[in-house]
Amino acid sequence: MRLQILWDGYFHLLMYVLAAVALWGLWRAHRRGGGVPGAHLGGAMLIGFGGWHVLDSVLSHWVLGIHRIKLDSPNPMLWDLIWFFVFGLAPMAAGWAVMKRGGPGSGRSVAAMLALTATTAGAGLWSMRPPPDQPLTAVVFRPGVEALSVCKAIDEMEAQLVWADPAMGVVILDVAPENRWGFYRRGAMLVSGSGVPAGCFNWSTA
Repeated sequence: MRLQILWDGYFHLLMYVLAAVALWGLWRAHRRGGGVPGAHLGGAMLIGFGGWHVLDSVLSHWVLGIHRIKLDSPNPMLWDLIWFFVFGLAPMAAGWAVMKRGGPGSGRSVAAMLALTATTAGAGLWSMRPPPDQPLTAVVFRPGVEALSVCKAIDEMEAQLVWADPAMGVVILDVAPENRWGFYRRGAMLVSGSGVPAGCFNWSTA
């Protein structure tokens, strides 16, 4: 459980880093006079969005079996296929059509890059929000942090223990939002709701 929660958070952090690097590269290209035509940029975004969901569907849903779109459905494969086509193949086809129609003669679009930057930043901030119906905080502690030290950290941060694994490596707490960052100084590797990405958009689909 520690590894699953931890690497899910690190994976999302990596996605933010890649997005920031890509945006920086686009702005550098624009300043050098080699900006990307707006139609190509929009088409590439759609292809990238769809391509990711195709990859996620094939690997995570079917090959590795990490998760499914709707586990409580009597036919989870149907939901997987709907997701695969609506969020995977359809955006890829739309992106290809946009790029083909736009052509290399399209003007460079600062507005497209601004919209992309705003969308990326907004999505990142939105996904960092804790679920509105889930006020609890998950904390993953470093290997080697003893259970006694974890209990001391919980007491110092005026938190209430709701659940913990046997080794106290992963704990679920009822803690004030302003106290979450304090766990990093007490051996935590990841604290949900602290601004460090620890999850995805799954909760926002409710």
